[in-house]
Amino acid sequence: MDIPDIRVEKGHAEPEEVAAITAILLARAAARPTDPTPSHRGRVKAGWRRLEREPGFRAPHSWR
Repeated sequence: MDIPDIRVEKGHAEPEEVAAITAILLARAAARPTDPTPSHRGRVKAGWRRLEREPGFRAPHSWR
């Protein structure tokens, strides 16, 4: 157990500060709902477009 699970990248954290962050992270992980049902339905249409199906020119003022 020589390698720590949490590491400070910049600056210096006291052991109490690392313990507080660890406690917050563990509390948040424990508070997650166990039911895996999604809260939203998701997209019906893909968020990306195939470039070969796009018109060759888009006007600079268009929002598409």
